[in-house]
Amino acid sequence: MSEAPAIRVMLVEDDEDVRVSTTQVLTLAGFEVESFPSAERARAHIGFGVPAIVVSDVRLPGMSGTEWLPELHQADPELPVILVTGHGHIAMAVQAMREGAYDFIEKPFGSERLVAIVRHAIERRALTLQVRALRDALENWQGIQSVLIGRSAQMQQVRQTVKTLAETSADVLVYGETGTGKELVARCLHDHSARRRQHFVPLNCGGLPEALAESELFGHEAGAFTGANRVRVGKFEYASGGTLFLDEIESMPMAVQIKLLRALQERSIERIGSNKTIPFDCRVVAASKDDLKDMSDRKQFRADLYYRLGVAFIELPPLRERREDIPLLFEHFTLQAASRYERPAPLLSNAQLADLMAYAWPGNVRELRNVADRFVLGLLGERLTQTRGAGGGMEGTPALPRALPQQVESFERAVIVEELRRQRGDQPATAAALGIARQTLHDKVRKLGVAVDEFK
Repeated sequence: MSEAPAIRVMLVEDDEDVRVSTTQVLTLAGFEVESFPSAERARAHIGFGVPAIVVSDVRLPGMSGTEWLPELHQADPELPVILVTGHGHIAMAVQAMREGAYDFIEKPFGSERLVAIVRHAIERRALTLQVRALRDALENWQGIQSVLIGRSAQMQQVRQTVKTLAETSADVLVYGETGTGKELVARCLHDHSARRRQHFVPLNCGGLPEALAESELFGHEAGAFTGANRVRVGKFEYASGGTLFLDEIESMPMAVQIKLLRALQERSIERIGSNKTIPFDCRVVAASKDDLKDMSDRKQFRADLYYRLGVAFIELPPLRERREDIPLLFEHFTLQAASRYERPAPLLSNAQLADLMAYAWPGNVRELRNVADRFVLGLLGERLTQTRGAGGGMEGTPALPRALPQQVESFERAVIVEELRRQRGDQPATAAALGIARQTLHDKVRKLGVAVDEFK
């Protein structure tokens, strides 16, 4: 995790005694403080993205605090501004809050109240700046890269395949364990294709009762069966011009597979209760967590449907096979959760990072996202990957299989790469942070093929 910027307090107070005493209170509380006697003197030190909050008296020589507020928000609309007011100006301060001030505090004030308000404002500012940094990074990435996140060779290959296939109309079969992001890939194929202005229509075949499957896919006419009171447009017809995503296709009933095969071959459907053929033009993206070829060999999935769907393949690697992506993904999800829950984004300790890297992640990226949510909500201790068992107690979680040297090596490489990134390629600092000798780090970098210059 990248370190949060140090947020300082910009204190604006014309009374020198009050300015000095307030600075002392805030400094003793651990804050970095810059003080100014007027808004005009402070103005040059404040702009968009500055790692600071403003604590300003309302009554100042020259421009008052309330007059300065619109200028501050024009420079940065999310800059927290705390106003300090005398008893006679409370109504003015309340009005200023309606106009965007973060909070106000009345003179004379207790040091504990001031510190509490300032600390909360600093946490909000740090969160704002972290989210901005993430958005800036994502904007610098190209379309698909900003959605299918990861630096690993596996994810680079997935992105390249998606980019290549998105420009075509070929049907695609996506393989991957639960939680690897199969629907995200399908949406990327749609969003980066010429079909992106039309519907993306997802359908979970696993949750589809056999009795309703045909109606969901192909639609029905009014009166086609009991309860069919009006015409229903099926998913194929609704997705025409766009993309139809069939998730968990391995769960589709055999009887429906036959009709699906015919629809894909003919590129047309008939609603239940109708003899009229309706052509459709949609790309079909199917997803499965099981090997459909193996299922077809065991007569559990129609072989002809498998070969019809299998024009192009995308296989998503499980998270345990791309461990070097875990820190980046976890930071991404942490910042998203912090923004969603309006909480400060906590920073990972080295022990917590090692815990994340050693875990097997049976739920893959979806599970990682859930852990990041709990991390932000403060529901976890130093051990992030413990889960609550059926009996209510805390259970140990699946760890890296020790019998597989290549996975241990992958874990070790990912930890070293992440720390080198934190230390901007400084090997002595990296060795110190990891608690190993410099020569040991040098040997491991050479053995694992880590390109240190990439991080400088």
